[in-house]
Amino acid sequence: MKAKLTHIPPNAVLIIIDVQKAINHPSWGRRNNEQAEANIAQLLMAWRETQRPVVHVRHLSTEPDSTYRPGQEGCDFKDAVLPNAGEKIVSKQVNCAFIGTDLEHWLRNSGYQTLVVTGVITNNSVETTVRVAGNLGFDTYVVSDATATFDKMDLEQKLHPAEQVHALSLANMHQEYATVIDTQTLLQSL
Repeated sequence: MKAKLTHIPPNAVLIIIDVQKAINHPSWGRRNNEQAEANIAQLLMAWRETQRPVVHVRHLSTEPDSTYRPGQEGCDFKDAVLPNAGEKIVSKQVNCAFIGTDLEHWLRNSGYQTLVVTGVITNNSVETTVRVAGNLGFDTYVVSDATATFDKMDLEQKLHPAEQVHALSLANMHQEYATVIDTQTLLQSL
């Protein structure tokens, strides 16, 4: 999706949600957008080069069978998005980066108003975090090709391809909670 964007403020925060090795586990099933991590890495490099703030969100599950459970490899950040010294790390135990964390407090105390959200899972932690960000009054952008999701079964046991789940989730967020843009549009606005 292409949205018109003229300029991202120099203090816009890049938020990378749950890009951990857990999503490589076969139990998640088939996913869309295999280029999401590469696009996130491209954005991360641009953020670092322009000295913009970065937040790495990691999920620390309390569920015993979760691929995101602490103490196992799945909990580690993927190599493409490893945090640098000084970059903020937010650990969450639910599907929203604002619940049970200091994220909102840190953003407000630092004077950050613009958020650029990337990561996984589009229709879960990304969408939940973006909805809350929008409701809290943050100027929020979601990068469509720097997010990804998995095939999803509905309540009638019909399987929906990840591409459809992703598209609907982006549509849920666009305009009401955030502006949906793509990586190249965003990079051109820096």
